[in-house]
Amino acid sequence: MIEIRGLNQFYGGSHILWDVDLSIPEGECTVLMGRNGMGKTTLLRCLMGLVATRSGEVLLQGRNLLDLPTSARARLGIGYVPQGREIFSQLTVEENLRTGLAVRKDGRKTVPEHIYEMFPVLKQMAKRRGGDLSGGQQQQLAIGRALVFDPKVLILDEPAEGIQPNIVREIGDVIMRLNREAGLTVLLVEQKLPFARRVATELRILDKGRLVVSGKIAELTDHVVRQHLTV
Repeated sequence: MIEIRGLNQFYGGSHILWDVDLSIPEGECTVLMGRNGMGKTTLLRCLMGLVATRSGEVLLQGRNLLDLPTSARARLGIGYVPQGREIFSQLTVEENLRTGLAVRKDGRKTVPEHIYEMFPVLKQMAKRRGGDLSGGQQQQLAIGRALVFDPKVLILDEPAEGIQPNIVREIGDVIMRLNREAGLTVLLVEQKLPFARRVATELRILDKGRLVVSGKIAELTDHVVRQHLTV
């Protein structure tokens, strides 16, 4: 589904990503892990065209995305939920969700009902401002907004960060339902080991901007955690 080949990225004179080769298989839920500052969010931002790359390729179903703006990548079917959620705090929940409709190819003007079925709280609070929601509710809103345009791939940057445990579980349930029942390809950055082990099927680990582990989630052993994830 997504192939990243020989990707190099710099911030000023700092080399952040080093010749990264990484595959995101179609229909799988892949978790990208690593200690803080290892390049995980930068990799997602490169994939979405939010930061420039020095060299390499980012392919979606064989098409190189690096010459496309972020909006075009979304129209090709990539839904992105950034770290910090970045909802529109002054817009209502419904208005936030409707912003995703602009990317749909079928011209639909209303929020699909299945978004509200996955996140009932969004229907209950449809007329509330996004900024009035709790952190967990805002995360559900951000995910719902990314799903409104029916993406082929859903990318999430730390979806469980700073959220109460019951909503973390609900979000995990939605991710697994989308991946395992609907066949949606998912890529997420995550720090919480129980959450990663529960929802993911594939594992990738970055260490100092280099890919050091690529395999099934079963390879997230205690030894791998000590070697690459423990601070």
